[in-house]
Amino acid sequence: MENLYTALPELKHYLSHPLTKRIVELREREFAEKDAYLYAPKSVDDAVDNYHKVLEIVGEICAQVIAPNAHQVDANGPTCANGKVVYAAGTKKNLQACKQAGLMGMTMPRQYGGLNFPCVAYMLAADMISSADAGFVNIFALQDCASTIYEFGSDDQKDRFLARVCNGETMSMDLTEPDAGSDLQSVQLKATYSEEDGCWYLNGVKRFITNGDSDIHLVLARSEEGTKDGRGLSMFIYDKQQGGVEVRRIEHKLGIKGSPTCELVYKNAKAELCGQRRLGLIKYVMSLMNGARLGIAAQSAGISQAAYSEALNYAKQRKQFGEAIIGFMPVAEMLTMMKAKLDAMRSMLYQTARYVDIYKTLNDIATERKLLPEEREEQKKYAKMADAFTPLAKGLGSELCNQNAYDCLQIHGGSGYMKDYAAERLYRDARVTSIYEGTTQMQVVAAIRYATSGFYGDMMNEYASQPIASKWELLRNELVEAQGVYQQALDSVLATNNQAMIDWHGRRLVEMAGYIIMGHLLLQDACANETLFEKSAKTFIRWTVAQVKQHASFIERSQVDDMADYRFS
Repeated sequence: MENLYTALPELKHYLSHPLTKRIVELREREFAEKDAYLYAPKSVDDAVDNYHKVLEIVGEICAQVIAPNAHQVDANGPTCANGKVVYAAGTKKNLQACKQAGLMGMTMPRQYGGLNFPCVAYMLAADMISSADAGFVNIFALQDCASTIYEFGSDDQKDRFLARVCNGETMSMDLTEPDAGSDLQSVQLKATYSEEDGCWYLNGVKRFITNGDSDIHLVLARSEEGTKDGRGLSMFIYDKQQGGVEVRRIEHKLGIKGSPTCELVYKNAKAELCGQRRLGLIKYVMSLMNGARLGIAAQSAGISQAAYSEALNYAKQRKQFGEAIIGFMPVAEMLTMMKAKLDAMRSMLYQTARYVDIYKTLNDIATERKLLPEEREEQKKYAKMADAFTPLAKGLGSELCNQNAYDCLQIHGGSGYMKDYAAERLYRDARVTSIYEGTTQMQVVAAIRYATSGFYGDMMNEYASQPIASKWELLRNELVEAQGVYQQALDSVLATNNQAMIDWHGRRLVEMAGYIIMGHLLLQDACANETLFEKSAKTFIRWTVAQVKQHASFIERSQVDDMADYRFS
């Protein structure tokens, strides 16, 4: 394969959505920069054409540089020497190729050297890079941390740091600690302001920090003496050039080995406050994490694509009893289901990215001028939709990714268990997607309120009411039927007026809602391009109906009194 983007027409499809026009118009401010920058677009078509051209470059780098390096990077990985990280040789080549192609700072404004790309195009790049090497995307995609500086940093910080990111310097977000994983309110790394020096100093330990020896760090630290909760935390920018941070060790991981996961020791490390004090967790980390979770959804899609491609190619070549195994119905069924899940998770990923694009860009415009009343309503609408869909894209996408990686290895049989094939690496790489940046269980916690409030049901109704060609009506009716089953199950849980019952069935309710919404979005893609998506839409929707009925059956048989049986001491 010479180019990952041109080889997968599905990817190009996601830029043809009706919302793309609105996204471009907002992003380009009615093409105000067309005379100031040679590469600024002059129209919507010009902008979309530019996205395609850059993504073709990404696809070429993925196929010709990153993918060929993946095996070596996985085998050797990064090393730690004198308190610093040394990337694997293949990782250095990957990073250099991306820098030379100008792919760092993709979403940053042109004034800082960025491409001013929307989230959808950026996620397409992350999707492809994840397919080539899921470990490398954890270095490449952390450029998205720059968005936090852009949104909340001072003008001086933007001028100093964003240009460096666009020129290829790497970033990390230093959040977790040995005693503070998902419970970030427990962060203890201490930030102390020196009146004499006019700066902040950081002291403490961070753990499980992806790309922990990056050039520019966003650090969550406790700035308020005597506090114990999130209200005492602030966000800081640490510049590696200032010194004061040592890599104690690189974690030995199951997968994504090319990405160094570090334990860091801060010793009077000079840093500067980003935004306002006390808002580090309450405001800035929440924004940062939502972006990171969408990135993991893209990583999940990329791994799933690689798993499907590897399984399909192997099934075509591997012969048993004189016949290629792709001719055996059990194998064909697995491949069909893998492709359906892949297409469904991408439908959710890119719809969520569109919602993010619109509300984030309107937020940015609001710093330049007062939004019109209709723009404020638009901003509010898409912000809520992005918040509701992000945990579905990340939580369900990562779970489907793990299923596809499992099936890829299974289709390979014994060969898949060996390092001679990529299947075992993909199997290992997939596993963390449902763990980091908030486990699947944390995504359920984030999503369940949109189920119990009826928001997901409202979105299903909206999708079900949209005009559709007659050939698709029966398929959509299956989703409407599944929604009825879901609503009945939800109502029965809510009728208990028991929070433990809601918590117990939370994952089932979120999965039911998520799969139905994915089905609607995939059906929309099939309506727009039946050649690419009809088969997947039929397969996934019928699978969804079965999953919904299975969950509903379990919920129907659950009793409030049973809750005592589910407690563990």
